[in-house]
Amino acid sequence: MFHLSKLTAINPVDGRYEDQTTELRAICSEFGLMQRRVKVELAWFKKLSECESVSEFPPFSSETQKYLDQIEASFSHYDAETIKSIESKINHDVKAIEYFLKSKIENIDELRPHTEFVHFSCTSEDINNLAYALMLKDAVQKVLIPKMESIISLLTKAARPYAEKAMISRTHGQPASPTTMGKELANYIARLRRQLDSLKKIEYLGKFNGAVGNYNALSFAYPKVDWIRISEEFVHGLGLSWNEYSTQIEPHDYLAEFFENLSRFNNVLLDLSKNLWSYISIGYFSQKANEGEVGSSTMPHKVNPIDFENAEGNLGLSNSIGNFLADKLPKSRFQRDLSDSTVLRNIGLPLAYSLIAYNSMIKGLPKLELNENALKQDLKNNWEILAEPIQTAMRKHGISEPYEKLKSLTRGRNLDETNIRKIIKELDLPPKLEQQLLDLQPESYTGEASKLVERLLKN
Repeated sequence: MFHLSKLTAINPVDGRYEDQTTELRAICSEFGLMQRRVKVELAWFKKLSECESVSEFPPFSSETQKYLDQIEASFSHYDAETIKSIESKINHDVKAIEYFLKSKIENIDELRPHTEFVHFSCTSEDINNLAYALMLKDAVQKVLIPKMESIISLLTKAARPYAEKAMISRTHGQPASPTTMGKELANYIARLRRQLDSLKKIEYLGKFNGAVGNYNALSFAYPKVDWIRISEEFVHGLGLSWNEYSTQIEPHDYLAEFFENLSRFNNVLLDLSKNLWSYISIGYFSQKANEGEVGSSTMPHKVNPIDFENAEGNLGLSNSIGNFLADKLPKSRFQRDLSDSTVLRNIGLPLAYSLIAYNSMIKGLPKLELNENALKQDLKNNWEILAEPIQTAMRKHGISEPYEKLKSLTRGRNLDETNIRKIIKELDLPPKLEQQLLDLQPESYTGEASKLVERLLKN
């Protein structure tokens, strides 16, 4: 009764959030997997024709080469439906790709005698592992990384003007030595940059070595050919890194590395989402209200931090699925079990949930407006935080038990400017030191915060 639509999809990635995940649909869908399987099969077909030792399969003419290139370039929804129809009859998804390609070339005179070199000496996983690696590489490089870089750029844009905007810190939830809003954002920029740099260095691995990883069929058919070298050339030719050692399946260690790295980036972003939410809740940030939006079904005044809440939730979903994939995929019984096959079909989900979260952050960050009055008022209401510089200055000048003296005068007390100045005057300090401390204010006690921001943004 129900056709698949945004309203009937079980997974919100393909339902409610369909518009936000469009960029991934052509890559991480079954269509995208089929397209890359076709790419790998055709690449191997071409590679065999170029191998001088495979005398039964001569090189193609330029016209035939163009025809094969066009099969890959013009792969369509109709082609995918055709493959699906073949699969429904034979109950094997990769074999369906083979039959589809054979049907495409059997009418070409030059290729007709060589149709059996399609999928020659391949196990399904020779095709699948490369197709999935190409899928992941495209999704990460073309979709996720640009979004990650956009978030870092938005944070950088905000950090510079906030570099000297003093605010009280909170350690254990209690007022602590001041920082600046720019420095707090710079902390996240540095962390996100590091994880993104690490993610960019991850290799996308592929194997191409037959049913159990030993080139058995290839070596039997052509014992004089250096199939190890050809495998390396073939995998590199697809733009992937070659994994020389495997069983029937590529061991998926790089997938675990990727999802663990993605989780680290997302955890930094999740931490930022929670803190921005908290800063909004205490009034440090307000949010620009979009005309026509509703914040509450009953409270008309509300402008909720929904972008950061959505980011938090979707980052958590992404990490949960990604962490499962990282834990599950590297494990396989003997030379192969099939439990990874159904799991691999879900590698697009953590990417999609990450993308939804990144879009929420990109939407939410420009809405933030710093409430400088709230920052100043908080500093004004907590002069007791100057107990740290006072006791430190006393230590420098050799005054005995400065920490203990300040502790007895300030611990657990909320002090204003008058109280602090009175304490300073009662400490019997050298006149020059006393004046230095009397001149000190919470908003000026930010250490090297602004300098640290500038150092980061220069890089």
